Order: sequence, then C-alpha cells, then structure tokens
Amino acid sequence: MNSDACTAETLDIKAAAKTARPPWLGLSVLLLAGFVTIFDLFVVNVAIPGMQIDLGASFSEIGFIVAGYELAFGVLLITGGRLGDLYGRRKLFLVGMAGFTLASALCGLAPNTGVLIGARVVQGLTAALLFPQVYASIRVNFSGADSRRAFGFLGMTLGLAAIAGQVVGGFLIEADLLGLGWRIIFLVNVPIGLFAILMARFVPETRAPSRPSLDWPGVVLVSLGLTLLLVPLIEGSAHGWPLWSLVSLAAAVALLLAFHRHQEGRRRAGLQPLVDMKLMRQPRFAQGGLLVLLIYSTASSFFLCFALLAQTGFGLSPFEAGGVFAPCSIGFVAASMSAPRLVARFGTAAIAAGGFVYALSIGLLIAQVWLAGADLVVAHLIPVLVVVGAAQGLIMTPLLNLVLGFVEERQAGMASGVISTLQQVGAALGVAAVGMLFGATLAGGTDMEAPAGLYASAFVGGMFYNLATAIIAAILIARIARHARRPDE
Repeated sequence: MNSDACTAETLDIKAAAKTARPPWLGLSVLLLAGFVTIFDLFVVNVAIPGMQIDLGASFSEIGFIVAGYELAFGVLLITGGRLGDLYGRRKLFLVGMAGFTLASALCGLAPNTGVLIGARVVQGLTAALLFPQVYASIRVNFSGADSRRAFGFLGMTLGLAAIAGQVVGGFLIEADLLGLGWRIIFLVNVPIGLFAILMARFVPETRAPSRPSLDWPGVVLVSLGLTLLLVPLIEGSAHGWPLWSLVSLAAAVALLLAFHRHQEGRRRAGLQPLVDMKLMRQPRFAQGGLLVLLIYSTASSFFLCFALLAQTGFGLSPFEAGGVFAPCSIGFVAASMSAPRLVARFGTAAIAAGGFVYALSIGLLIAQVWLAGADLVVAHLIPVLVVVGAAQGLIMTPLLNLVLGFVEERQAGMASGVISTLQQVGAALGVAAVGMLFGATLAGGTDMEAPAGLYASAFVGGMFYNLATAIIAAILIARIARHARRPDE
C-alpha cells in the first residue's frame, strides 16, 4: 500500500473515530479557554476609572493598556494557528494557556502602568497561541450535526464572554473582593487557567498530516504588517490621525502586499506557505471572512458606544450599566441555543434572517435614543437590546461553523488563524470608525448642552456605522445563502 493510501486510510479512521466518540468533555475545556481570552478583550473597559486612580495612569497609557492586548492578539493569530498545525494543537493549547495564566497574574500584581502594559502585551501574545487551537480542534474533532452543535456552543460562549466583560466585570470591581479593586478582573484568570491546564488531557491531540518547517520570513512580514495596520486603527482617531498614523497605514499595505508575494513564491516553489493564498481566493471562504470582519466590527463598537452612553452620558455605574445590558444576554443565549437547529432545518437562510433582524434592531435602537435624547431612560432600551442580542446569537453562533466548513480539514489551523485575525482587525476597525463619529459629535457640542443629550447624539452618530455595516452584512449573508447548499445535503 503506498503512502498516500496509508495517509487516506489513517484520516478515514480518525474521521470515523471522531464521529463515533466526539470529545464533549474536551470541548468544555476549549470553550472555557475561548471564554477567558474574549472576556479579557472587553472587561478592561469597566476597569479604566480604577486604574487611573490606583496607578495614576494617563489617558494615553490607558489606551495602550486596552490596545496592547488587542494588538498582540491580532498580530500572532495566524502564526498561532500554523504552530498548532505543525507541533500539535493540544500542545500549543497548553503552552498558550500556561503563558496566559502567568501573564494574567502579572497584570493583577502590576505595580505601575509600564509593567501592566507589558503584561497585557504578553497576555495577548499567549492568547494568540491559545485561541486558534480552539477553532481548529473543534473543526477536526467534530463532524456533521456534532460540528454544528459544537460551533454553536462556541459562538454562544464567545458572545457571552463579551457580555460578561460588561456585567461580571462591573460586579467584580464594585464588589471589591479582598480589597483588590480592578486587579480581580485579571487574577480571576489564574484559577481558571490552572483548571484548564489540568483538564487539557481530555482534548485530543491533532496536527496537520504533513509537518513542513514554519515560514519565519512570512511570520515577520505579516506580524509587522498587521502591527502597523492595527496601531493607527486603534490609536490614530484619538489623536486626530497625525502623519505617523498615515505613514503606518501605507507601510502596512506595502508589507502585506510583500507578504502576499512571498506566500505565492513559496507555493510555486513547492514549499508550505504560512497562508495559502489559494484559500483566500476561494469565493465562499473570502466572502465568509469579509462577513466575520463586518459582524465583529459592529459587536466591538456597539459595546463601546453603549458603555459611553450609559456610564459617561447618563452617569450609571459599571454594574448598573451592566445590569441594563444583561437582558441582551438572555436574547443571545436563547437564539444561540436555537441557531444550530434552525440552520440544520433551513440551511444558511436562517443566518440570513438573523442578519436582517440584526440590522433592523440596530435601526430601532438608534431611533429610540434619537427620539428620547436627554430624556432617555436607559432601562427603556432593554426590549430592543434583547432583540439585538438575539440577532447576534442567530448570526455569530453558526457563522464560525459555516465559514470554516468551506475549507478542507488539513487547512483548519490556517483557516482558523485567518478568521481569528479578521475578528481582531474588524474589532479595531469598528472601534476606530465609531470613535471618529462619536468624537466628532462630542467635539461639535456646546458648553450649554446637557451631557446626557450630547452623549445621546454621539451615540446616534456612532451607531450609524453599525447600521450601515449590519445592512451590508445582511446582504452578504443573503448572497451566501443563495449559493450555499444546506448543511445536511
């Protein structure tokens, strides 16, 4: 029997094994890891006042505390996915979780802003090693209906992590457990990380069938390119888009084009690229990647707009604002639990319906805030927030399974790294766009205008980005639905 036949037979045996005995206990460990990495993306926002008082952090330093994690996380996601393909996904999961746990402890014990910024960067780097293994491990260990359920649980978990960053984070800080104040939001990761490391033995070890050497020049090009792209997206709008931010964006484009040429050169030479550009030329995967970027840009910017409206504009505490936002999680969980069954029955059309509901609910939210203005009672937003959460659950929960299902299993790690990177680029893009619109409205206000009314106007201005993006995403989902076969066909 030749080697190709042996490989095919081995893969068939593995596929049969994963279909017969899907590792549900291992999935719970993967979901826990996904939760903490996304939780730490959002929880810092509610801790900003405490950090400023305790550490004397300036506004620019706070910006780097928030952005340092996102930058490091987004830059190394593709590399993290490929390392898992090459050396084993469970092995990289363990390395990433151990590093993330240690970095979280350093964040919680940081004596000054410099140490905290450095620890946040390390936390993001280790999260980038950890997070792609969650996607890829689910992709290769689950199939058919089990895959839809597993990715449904993942989408629900990631959405809840973002919401918990607002609700649970606000509660932990106001409770001032053990007198730790804001530090508890990082230190709580330590027991969670240790538990995940202990339970990682239930995650099956998998890797790509072939193990070529890693493309380190490609790693450098894509890492520098994404860094130069994400830094101005996150920081540029806050400083009025100075010359350095424009130079950085231009350099990012040049480096990413060089990365594309380098990857194509390796492929033509018969070497394994870091990202196979043929993957990016697959129409369905490319459209799915654009969809991920759009949806996650609206999610991140929505949280920012709501936090500013509720806390700065209308004076709610972090916990009070989280309490108003909490019903959004009810809609999200309910829709997330239903989404896999709806997709199994109606196909991608169920996701398309969620896209149009999402755009409509954002429009209703904007209209409610605009009509009420300074007289808005934030709690009155709860009904429409529930609908927004439900629509996000209908989209985000099955979206990952849909997009990663467009690629072959051998490309799972590479594809998951690309999709994870698009999530972070989308988040930075959404925050930058909303920040410009929100800030422009605030700057155009007068001293005579009440803060509540001014922030209501700024919320409406910022959320117009979300509305336009949600409409585009809904149209794109409908287009994919027209050409996609039902998942059980």
